[in-house]
Amino acid sequence: MRTSIDGIVLAQATQDATHGAAEGMTEEVIADTGLEPSGTPGMPQLDFTGYAPQIVWLVITFVALYMLMSKVALPRIATVIEHRRDRIASDLDAAARLKEETDEVIAAYEAELAEARGRAHQIAAETRDKLNSELAGERAEVEAGLAKKTAEAEMRIADTKAKAMAEVDTAAADAATEIVTALTGLKPTKAEIDKAVVSARPA
Repeated sequence: MRTSIDGIVLAQATQDATHGAAEGMTEEVIADTGLEPSGTPGMPQLDFTGYAPQIVWLVITFVALYMLMSKVALPRIATVIEHRRDRIASDLDAAARLKEETDEVIAAYEAELAEARGRAHQIAAETRDKLNSELAGERAEVEAGLAKKTAEAEMRIADTKAKAMAEVDTAAADAATEIVTALTGLKPTKAEIDKAVVSARPA
């Protein structure tokens, strides 16, 4: 029984000492911070007695954030998105326009190239025909000159031949006259000598 009483006394003394130490620490905290300790231990968010003000402030904060987002942030974001969409559409239109212009330039270039090729072929054909006609004219002139020179040469040859034949006939007539005179002692007439020379001429 004595032991139980001693234990109770000891426990009570320990509790008093612990409580006294806690009160001492509390006083030191109050002295250091200048704040009174809350009567309810734990986080303020878990204090059910303060839910109503917290809900009110939550609603006020939500409404303020909603108004700020709907009146300031969201319009700016929408404006930025609209500008970006307009810029993209403008860039796409410019790209399509440039593509059309490029296609037109390529088509015009191909048309001009085809026309230039056609002109080149036409010029080549005209030049070829002109050269052929000039060559034909020059050939005709050369052939005419050659024919003229050939005719003149033939005439000169005929004249030379006629002169040569005349000289041959004269020499033959003289020789025949001398031979007949030497053989017969009679001089033949010119008509007889010419007839004899003509008959002796090769056909």
